Amino acid sequence: MPGDELAERLVDSLNATYGRHAGFRAAHARGVLCAAVFTPTAEAPRLCRAEHLAGSPVRAHVRFSNGSGDPTAPDGVRDGRGMAIKLYLADSTTDVVAISLPAFFARTPEDLLAFNDARRPDPATGQPDAARVGAYLEAHPEAIPAVTAAITHPIPASYATINYHGLHAFGFVASDDTVRFGRYDLVPAAGEAALSDDDAAARPHDFLRAELRDRLEREPVVFELRVQLAATGDPIDDPTAIWPDDRELVTLGRLELTALAFDRDQDGDILVFDPTRVPDGIQLSADPILLARSGAYRTSVARRTASA
Repeated sequence: MPGDELAERLVDSLNATYGRHAGFRAAHARGVLCAAVFTPTAEAPRLCRAEHLAGSPVRAHVRFSNGSGDPTAPDGVRDGRGMAIKLYLADSTTDVVAISLPAFFARTPEDLLAFNDARRPDPATGQPDAARVGAYLEAHPEAIPAVTAAITHPIPASYATINYHGLHAFGFVASDDTVRFGRYDLVPAAGEAALSDDDAAARPHDFLRAELRDRLEREPVVFELRVQLAATGDPIDDPTAIWPDDRELVTLGRLELTALAFDRDQDGDILVFDPTRVPDGIQLSADPILLARSGAYRTSVARRTASA
């Protein structure tokens, strides 16, 4: 099938950039899983009729990660970080996926393939070829905000002190069937905190996991889940587009992480966070990157399972 072929090519392109590491995700390979509870606000059900926004607390898993597909890459480098949430509903699950960058690198899967090819490290130097990256950006200026953010992105002091952004728009359906499109935003209650390059270099190779473990032993880690609502004319199918800061924000709930979790994502139990897995009350946009995710995840899982 064409979709299967595209998924294979997407995973191949990530493996070509980061290397192929048996048993690990093609991207966001190094991560840490946490147990959590999500409690919706009183205003959430007015925006959306989805089950997890109806009022009662919902059990969740949260996975923090580094963006690299190389699980041996150190924590103390500039890299986009990920936060993925799996919410356990009565008879199903639904997922929220966000990263620390404000925009994505490509509008379409085909553009993403070209970007991954452009940034692939030169075997002779181990670094991307600046000319090839520059040529991609000249042809795809919409990628400049994401690339600039990735280059200048601060090194976090903790996974718990990062603002994470959902790159894809979803339609939130109210009880009267009205639909408002919006993007998720996860705001840390502890505030944002970063390290200097020197401080980061002095930290252990995997300090973010240890820091999170120690933090959770002292107190819960809390995030506020918001949605930024689109205004007329805002593109809802383009993950490279950044909407203006003055767009309406609705606070959907409080996500409280209580401990590291060891009950999933091991011994062949592949935990997949797929943002296209939505319940009644939430609609997918026509964003081509969003719609390509499920196939790429299936391909990645199949390869991880086969190499286990």
